[in-house]
Amino acid sequence: MLAYQTGDGAAFEVLYGRWRGRLYRYLLHQCGQAAWAEELYQDVWLKVIGAREHYEVAAKFSTWLFRIARNRLIDHWRSAGKATEESLDGFEGEDDELPLDARVELAASGEETPSRLLERKGLAEKLVAAVNALPAVQREAFLLAEEGGMTLEEIAATTGTGRETVKSRLRYALAKLRADLKEWR
Repeated sequence: MLAYQTGDGAAFEVLYGRWRGRLYRYLLHQCGQAAWAEELYQDVWLKVIGAREHYEVAAKFSTWLFRIARNRLIDHWRSAGKATEESLDGFEGEDDELPLDARVELAASGEETPSRLLERKGLAEKLVAAVNALPAVQREAFLLAEEGGMTLEEIAATTGTGRETVKSRLRYALAKLRADLKEWR
């Protein structure tokens, strides 16, 4: 971001390439609809571009980026007249609503049979359902850790909560996911 701040356009390409997938998936899982996720996604990147001249290093870039995304999500729910907790409860979109580059593509090797691909698809659907069934604060912590690659401290800074609170949320989320996915072990 510092290189981009000095006018290096290629530096923005690196940032965008590194964080676009994680950011989009975070927004999609949080808001539940591809159209909203795409709008929020564009807004976040526009804020990054707009902040170029005034950017100051106060945390890792990922923490700063996901903080912008989280704040934009909260603004979105407020403008829609919904409480944040209620609005982040589940995924309502269909797979067909996802843009092509966001869909999970299964690489078919010579060893993969249609039954194996069907099994993997079932697992993927079950995993998405299990993540979406998590309480909003646990899902947020889990997605920031998994999609954002953030540490406990970075998640705490992004969400404005304590490290131990984040640790508890992650522990409860992982326990619930393990229980929901125990048949797939």
